Amino acid sequence: MIAELGHFTLILAMAIAALQAVIPLIGAQKGWRGWMAMATPAATAQFLCLGFSFAALTYAFVTSDFSLRLVVLNSHTLKPLLYKVAGVWGNHEGSMLLWVLILSGFGASAAWFGAGLPPRLKARVLSVQAMIGVAFLGFIIFTSNPFLRLAEPPFNGEDLNPLLQDPGLAFHPPFLYLGYVGLSMAFSFAVAALIEGRVDAAWARWVRPWTLAAWMFLTIGIALGSWWAYYELGWGGFWFWDPVENASFMPWLIATALLHSAIVVEKREALKAWTILLAILAFAFSLTGTFIVRSGVLTSVHAFANDPARGIFILAILAVFIGGALTLYAFRASAMEARGVFGLVSRESALVLNNVLLAVAAFVVFVGTLWPLVADLAFGRKLSVGAPFFNQAFTPFMVLLAVILPLGAIMPWKRARIGQSLRPLWGALALALALAALTYVMQTGRSVLAPVGVVLGVWLIGGALGELWHRAGRRTVRLARLPRADWGKALAHAGFGVSILGISLLTAWDVEDIRVAQLGETFDVAGYDVTLANVERVDGPNYQSTMATMRISRNGRLVAVLHPEKRLYPVARMPTTEAAIDNGVWRDLYLVIGDPQTGGGWAVRTYVKPFANWIWAGAIIMALGGAVSLTDRRFRVAAGARKARRGAGAAGIAAE
Repeated sequence: MIAELGHFTLILAMAIAALQAVIPLIGAQKGWRGWMAMATPAATAQFLCLGFSFAALTYAFVTSDFSLRLVVLNSHTLKPLLYKVAGVWGNHEGSMLLWVLILSGFGASAAWFGAGLPPRLKARVLSVQAMIGVAFLGFIIFTSNPFLRLAEPPFNGEDLNPLLQDPGLAFHPPFLYLGYVGLSMAFSFAVAALIEGRVDAAWARWVRPWTLAAWMFLTIGIALGSWWAYYELGWGGFWFWDPVENASFMPWLIATALLHSAIVVEKREALKAWTILLAILAFAFSLTGTFIVRSGVLTSVHAFANDPARGIFILAILAVFIGGALTLYAFRASAMEARGVFGLVSRESALVLNNVLLAVAAFVVFVGTLWPLVADLAFGRKLSVGAPFFNQAFTPFMVLLAVILPLGAIMPWKRARIGQSLRPLWGALALALALAALTYVMQTGRSVLAPVGVVLGVWLIGGALGELWHRAGRRTVRLARLPRADWGKALAHAGFGVSILGISLLTAWDVEDIRVAQLGETFDVAGYDVTLANVERVDGPNYQSTMATMRISRNGRLVAVLHPEKRLYPVARMPTTEAAIDNGVWRDLYLVIGDPQTGGGWAVRTYVKPFANWIWAGAIIMALGGAVSLTDRRFRVAAGARKARRGAGAAGIAAE
């Protein structure tokens, strides 16, 4: 009965979304306040209906209701409760239900917290958001119904994919979807502004918090996915340039560019057309990621489905919304004339260069991701584009971005002098060069990668601190009075520097040892003595494990006792590798146990990974910077307040 109610509220949500998509839009066009006001209760009702539907599906998973086909395919009675809940979104149908729930949640949030928005703009934003909801709710109801019943329910389920039975991946999809779907708000604001024919500083003020929230969640989601791949897949890497990894990375790059571009619109009323285009492209890349994950056109360990028919449906949604938005963009281009004038050397120019580098980097990833598909369809050739291409084609843009970021952030608006802007940053530059030289002298391999990474990372961190000190007038007491947005920006830039340090030093100094080890054998890896002490069979709650006991010591002192595993999940008939990691600030010791060998002994892989955790620490710091910026009072105060006091009227859009 609960499942039927969940199905009913899903259909009801689609009907409400259809009304929300049409009535407020007509009201905004005609100036009918009652019709425009309908958007707020409709957005709330849609969110509540989808919340109940999602709760009903969750209840079915938690109680192991095997009369539902989806529960049978993705759950099992022996599975721990956390993974029963994670099983709700660990599949195509459930993940799409979570997708539309988050979509409606963002729409409802705009309805609840958008009291200061001009009524026409608010009505149009919520209408566009509802249009997206109608499309995806139709996709779920007609092609991906999560509430399908079985005529003869089995006694047990087929279990969730063992790779997904991990705490990191239990939380990774929700955060990723909050980022993916959150970019729909920037898209809705962009389309609403195009319909209205008005883009100004107030519009940029309204769109920035939503974009910042989506960017923050996307950062966390990507970091969780990378962390999961690092410790769960047993290959020792943190980024494989997998198509689905790239699908989440592309909107992140465009959203980063959008955040910086919106600042120029807000402060200087320039880059209007470019900012609108970025808002459209950010959501376009999100939809492209949804298509890649669910169409099966590209092979990935992260893919939820392999159904071309569903892929065509999503491709049609992408074509309608993005094609329609770009067409409207072309018609309204004349209404987005820039007012601000700025010199070649200025903060505006630095932000333009920042945008170009991020956009081109995203395009490089896009081409590399889809080129195998294009080559197959157009030329009949099977190609593989791997890490060497992405590393060589993508890295130069990030290096240039890291070089200009501290200087561009500290430059004044409109016109600047490079020498004057560099003064607060000389200390950071000197420290970065000194540490890079020290790194080059001390390292044994004489690789240029580590010194370059050190100079860029320290330059970014020191530049962020130098900018804060400069804005505080070189007085400690004023640091606490700086706007939270300044602190958030500094944290985000510094976090980027920390991640660059981690990536470059790990890549340059990583040590790998692969061998066949006998029980009781001790071998040396990068100064650590590793002993394979024991291998035993262990039964888990829903798996069978081959668990090794390995002791690591250095200079006669025990450092760690680790237990790498190979697990077999009998229900899914699928093995997994569980790496054992001794985490540290300066290095990780990473052990993997393989299969028994015919001549005796076990295959063992040992890695020493310096500064590995700095990669994810940097991502956490970046996300924290976004959160701190969101708490800035200027994002919470209604943007329309000032112009309202000046008598601009309810239809006017306010300035800062």
